Amino acid sequence: MATGTREDPWVLTTPPGTSEYFMFTDPEADPPLLVCQVGSTKLTYQLRIIEDLAAWLREQGDWVALGSADEQKPAAEGTVEAWGRSESNPVGGWYGTRKGYRGRVGMYLPPLLEALGLAELTHDARNNRMRAL
Repeated sequence: MATGTREDPWVLTTPPGTSEYFMFTDPEADPPLLVCQVGSTKLTYQLRIIEDLAAWLREQGDWVALGSADEQKPAAEGTVEAWGRSESNPVGGWYGTRKGYRGRVGMYLPPLLEALGLAELTHDARNNRMRAL
């Protein structure tokens, strides 16, 4: 498995298996970042999202819908996406740091947590879910 650095990024596939993208950490950024490169689009999230999302999933104790949505669209209540922008999460709002590209937590983070052995994920064409391991 890759180390998750800029030189050795994690190569991942979206939950339905339709698109490939890569992620790597940038621990020197302030705050430390998780960088997601999807084609020419770059999304950045606070690096702590990995551990925070894994902890939240453990608290849920069962399957949770992903609910992926762009920043400009509302997130369905109770989904991974809604948690990633909720004022009640550990950072008090958006984990995404790049204005206009702060959403899609429900699309790009679940495959990473699965690859890291922190969660399992369904891989259906639509309406995917995840749960902590």
